[in-house]
Amino acid sequence: MKLARRVIAASAIALAATFVCAFGPDPKPQTLNPKPQTPDPTPDTRYPILVTAAPVYQPLAALKGGERFPQGAQIMCIDGGVAAPLVPGFAASADANVSWDATTVLFSARPSPADHWQIWELNLATHATRQLVASNVDLIRPMYLPAGQLVYAARQPQGYRIEVAGKANALKLAPIDSAAAASVLPLSYIPASAIPVDVLRDGRILFESFYPLGVGSTPELFLVYSDGSGVESYRCDHGRARWGGRQLANGDVVFTHGVSLARFTSSFAHEVAIPASHADFAGGIRETPDGSWLVSVRANAASHYALKLWKPGALAMTRIFADPTRNLVDPILIAPRPRPNQHPTGLHPWNYANIMALDSRQSRMGDLTIAPVQVRLETLTPDGHTVVNGTAPVESDGSFFVQTPADQPIRFALLDAKGSVIRREQGWFWIRKGEQRYCVGCHTGPERASQNRLPAVLLRTTTPADLTGQKPTATADAATPRGN
Repeated sequence: MKLARRVIAASAIALAATFVCAFGPDPKPQTLNPKPQTPDPTPDTRYPILVTAAPVYQPLAALKGGERFPQGAQIMCIDGGVAAPLVPGFAASADANVSWDATTVLFSARPSPADHWQIWELNLATHATRQLVASNVDLIRPMYLPAGQLVYAARQPQGYRIEVAGKANALKLAPIDSAAAASVLPLSYIPASAIPVDVLRDGRILFESFYPLGVGSTPELFLVYSDGSGVESYRCDHGRARWGGRQLANGDVVFTHGVSLARFTSSFAHEVAIPASHADFAGGIRETPDGSWLVSVRANAASHYALKLWKPGALAMTRIFADPTRNLVDPILIAPRPRPNQHPTGLHPWNYANIMALDSRQSRMGDLTIAPVQVRLETLTPDGHTVVNGTAPVESDGSFFVQTPADQPIRFALLDAKGSVIRREQGWFWIRKGEQRYCVGCHTGPERASQNRLPAVLLRTTTPADLTGQKPTATADAATPRGN
């Protein structure tokens, strides 16, 4: 569904804004619960901190298409034990994201209670605010991208969809022109919510959705490039709900299970537990320059999230700020940070994509003992019906090479010699227009590297089997896989 986008004047919208974070005086500062008495705050806590304050916070509501802040929210700027609204002229504000050079802040806001959440930018030097993207639906979680664009989530009938706005390699963000269709690019193509949570150092977007992707109910973390290609699970050890991922300076990604913390690190194909005090974590951890973490934590569901500072490995956390009436979540320092790598797109202006499986017999769920003979491609219609686009042969080594429809939900099923399903993907994924992709096996996981050999399918042909489904052959059956 195309959503209306309109140009917003680059001049500042007339919204009064004053600050306590060394940007200007504040006539009515709000003092939060004081931090513990110490001779002098550590250097890292001297950075101003932006945090979203809300009476009620439901961290997973957006994954269900709901409202995370049902009683409103306000971005607070905290410095030296004193806090004040960052943009007091708005009825509600949230999702602060500081630019790489710490000169501007992206945020989502409602000018009035009746308005949708929209995307705005604040200039920290001039205090000017401007609206970057306007829509007739809610737009949340905006984040800067290294190529001069921004990524965010836009509400759709089926949930939230990830979109990228702006022109790549622009010197600075400009208001999005609805006449330039290419300036707003959808990145997710599943009948479920996908919410960006971080932009990684390699330029990929870390996002939350449900597993299995498109149909599941367990919060999980996924990755996608800024052109929508290469969508994948961050790790394949699915099970416990995990959300609120953030990347550390060493490349690890820290996230929460709610009552515990864990991380993804490059040396393991599974998550690693983080020993910490038992508590309820909101996620969205931010690392300070000395390696300490800003965490939003509460004792139990009956209390509010407070902002604490924790050095991993320490026995206790130090309370930095707390508000007895509001949750303090999603902290971020107003400080320069490294700009991620820019991802050069490899897409082509086609209406299809190519994918090669090197050995579809392999799977993290257990390698098949029944040799697949064919692979079947299934797509999902907008009204939720599963359709078969066609089948292609699977070689004796498990390889196949197919051409698929682009920018829509797809999944594969493996068939035996009788045409019965022996394994079907549990969820949906997508391939972008012109994407050239390969996989090792069927949800194999990052620990399974491909064999250094030529796939048998390329010995037979270098032309992919056409499964674009210009003429769908049948309605997908609901056959139960026969087993492994």
